Amino acid sequence: MEFTVKQIATLLGGEVAGNESLTITGLAKIEEGQPGDISFLSNLKYEPHLYTTQASAVIVDRSFEPKKPVASALIFVENSYSAFTRLLEEYHKQLIFARVGIEQPSYIGDGSQMGEQGYRGAFSYVGRNCQIGSNVKIYPQAYVGNNVRIGDNTIIHPGVRILDNCVIGRNCVIHPNAVIGSEGFGFAPQPDGTYKTIPQLGNVILEDNVNVGSNTTIDCATMGSTIIRQGAKLDNLIQIAHNVEIGKNTVIAAQTGVSGSTKIGDNCVIAGQVGFAGHLTIANGTKVGAQSGVGKSVEEEGTSLNSSPAFGLKESMRSLAVFRRLPDLEQRVFKLEKKNEK
Repeated sequence: MEFTVKQIATLLGGEVAGNESLTITGLAKIEEGQPGDISFLSNLKYEPHLYTTQASAVIVDRSFEPKKPVASALIFVENSYSAFTRLLEEYHKQLIFARVGIEQPSYIGDGSQMGEQGYRGAFSYVGRNCQIGSNVKIYPQAYVGNNVRIGDNTIIHPGVRILDNCVIGRNCVIHPNAVIGSEGFGFAPQPDGTYKTIPQLGNVILEDNVNVGSNTTIDCATMGSTIIRQGAKLDNLIQIAHNVEIGKNTVIAAQTGVSGSTKIGDNCVIAGQVGFAGHLTIANGTKVGAQSGVGKSVEEEGTSLNSSPAFGLKESMRSLAVFRRLPDLEQRVFKLEKKNEK
């Protein structure tokens, strides 16, 4: 990264007070800034650092008025935190998308095509008849099976496994060691007590702008597709079973498990270690607290759940308050019983 203060201000729609020709080569916390760095001030409890930082430039809100002289150039924007976040995104893109070309040894099968500005790292494998878009980055030791489609600007981190026939959209990020399209957990019990494997013939579809965390597994469908809709974000260590659908812009935290054929709606927020039973329908905008167990469908949009088995958040919190008071309540009941006896 190497830009002038003026160029960054233009990108962020900001105005500069100070030397706009300074060169910026890095990003830093305001208390750790050095010459060449750019930082931001959002929380005013860090304001004292503004007057001592060595950072070349600092992003601040338009409403901010310095109380002392500031050595750094100031970039005034509507929201300094959002502006710095955008700058982080641009910086991250430059780092991630800098790699171009093919490292050896790597393999690509017959009939597969890869768009312009792509990258295939050493020991990566791409199977037959794959269609890979432009600016796709496939990092070392990643595996892409046969007949896979990957959209433009998608990043496949080291150790990812994308199995046959899966479809990955544009601008997706799949983090290290995630597995997309592994066999669903399908076994039919037999009269003798054994289990017979049910072939899993479907695939997984990730729509555009989906993020999948490290060591997350998304099983292929028995028939049809397991679908992660546009904009969904999955944390690390999540299990998505066969024929599940995750709605648009839904976020799911680590160690959550979703059983087969459950459909989670759009804009849901699922905290860590939540468990969903199979064949459920979860309404749009549902929020589920950490370690909750969801055993039945949620029909009303915007519902908040908690506890295991999960039920209404307010009722759950009231129940928890009573639960904590049980020893005191027991003593009160004991005293009342003694009083009645007398």
